[in-house]
Amino acid sequence: MLRRVVICLAFAVPAFALASAASAQQRQQTNPAPFAHTPCSVLDEGPCIPSYCSVFNHGPCLPEMDYPYGENLQLTILTVPPQDQAEKYRKPDHDLNTIGDLFAALRACWAPPPPDDARAGMQMSVRFSFKRSGEMIGAPRLTFSTRGIPADTRTTYLNAINASLDACLPLKFTGGLGGALAGRPIMIRYVDNRELAKSANKP
Repeated sequence: MLRRVVICLAFAVPAFALASAASAQQRQQTNPAPFAHTPCSVLDEGPCIPSYCSVFNHGPCLPEMDYPYGENLQLTILTVPPQDQAEKYRKPDHDLNTIGDLFAALRACWAPPPPDDARAGMQMSVRFSFKRSGEMIGAPRLTFSTRGIPADTRTTYLNAINASLDACLPLKFTGGLGGALAGRPIMIRYVDNRELAKSANKP
């Protein structure tokens, strides 16, 4: 019995030493450039930088930088903005160069329906994309509206959204922002937070 233990230890020690040496060598070969296009494997101890490989990949993946703005640009526009956000609702007096500039311009464009045709608390979301030139690609697509609202009210708000955007287009993008935004979907949620006394009597 003792002899078997000795034999097992004799084989285990060299194997452990080889594994330790290989691990040390692997640590020494770590790529000092964090965003280098270095293949990673699902067998690696940690994720590759800056993105992860999938177990469904047939081979090693080559990490790519994620787009800085994400897939969707989402914005909420209030009809009556809070006082501490008034600056965000002023259109910039220069060519739009940042996402903040774009959002400010879109907020400043919003012209809600007149009170007689409006409904307090109404919400509506649309989705669209811009060309590099600042023009819109197609018409805004309705993606959400408050439930239980009559069809004519929805039409009124959708017409107001289209008219507001048409009055501001084309937006003036810098070359960098225009190239980054071209074709990217933008989602805007309009919220009519005005206090409308007449809306309580509407069907």
